[in-house]
Amino acid sequence: MSVVLYPPSQDVAENYQIMRRALRENLGVEKNMLAILSNASAILNYYLEDINWVGFYLAQGDDLVLGPFQGKPACPRLPHGQGVCMASYLPAKMINVPDVEMFPGHIACDGDTRSEIVYPIRIDGEVIGVLDIDSPIVNRFTSVDETGLSACVRVIQAILGRE
Repeated sequence: MSVVLYPPSQDVAENYQIMRRALRENLGVEKNMLAILSNASAILNYYLEDINWVGFYLAQGDDLVLGPFQGKPACPRLPHGQGVCMASYLPAKMINVPDVEMFPGHIACDGDTRSEIVYPIRIDGEVIGVLDIDSPIVNRFTSVDETGLSACVRVIQAILGRE
């Protein structure tokens, strides 16, 4: 299987359609979670503009532990109940933080990060971790990004859920 990437579009909504196609085609029939999440983070990093980190944190006990990612080195473990990722993971909902400096308890893994969006990742209804995306730009993630990334997460979840 070879990797296929399509040219990104200047239109943000169209770019998310291209990302979903690239995720489906490149994650293909792979069943290994590490391989799927590694290529998913690379694909998202390739297509998303104005981000400085994209990756996954996976549940381990009460904490979230660093998984596959693209970007600077990151916090290896996020403690239970702290930070933006936990604010998404615990209630199992997407969270979009326009300015992380205004978020109580934000964990600053990269001091350049100014905004963050996080999605819970589910397999068979169980939240197994989160997709975390950071940007050095305040208010980077719009409603178009929320919708587009939500659709990308559904593709990733569907591939992870295959037996």
